Amino acid sequence: MLTRSELAESMSKATEVLRIVRPHFTVRVYEDRLRIDLNGSVKNGIEEAFENSPVLKQSIGSILGMFVPLHVHLSDIDSVRMDKSGKVVLKRPRHRDVVIPLEPTDAKRLVDKLNQLVPATKKKELKRIMEENRFQRKEEAEHESSEENVSLSGGDFYVH
Repeated sequence: MLTRSELAESMSKATEVLRIVRPHFTVRVYEDRLRIDLNGSVKNGIEEAFENSPVLKQSIGSILGMFVPLHVHLSDIDSVRMDKSGKVVLKRPRHRDVVIPLEPTDAKRLVDKLNQLVPATKKKELKRIMEENRFQRKEEAEHESSEENVSLSGGDFYVH
């Protein structure tokens, strides 16, 4: 899991490939992730409610902070579709679906772009995991072979 600073750093390096601005939120698609941010009045209304009610801030502020802004790695998306009303539905394993209410034209643009990027991102992620596993197996094998050559009890005998 990335820390906030690591996420911010990786976001600054990532190339934005699509941006859809709605009155209450902005959807940004990067090469490897989707980000949804609240805009202006909605964000200000939530912040104002928290300032006026410390109890509210303590009780649901931390919960809301986990969801907004929302970052979804494209490799974590199983499928993307648009329903009849123009809402984009992102299916993710072991998570609730993400539903993004958009106009049909924007929804189609987003669905098309995500359906283009998700398979490529999944392929890159699979390759990264396979390389990581290969490296880990190699390190474990080297570690095991070095343990066999370690002297025991001050060098009295060796295990070969």
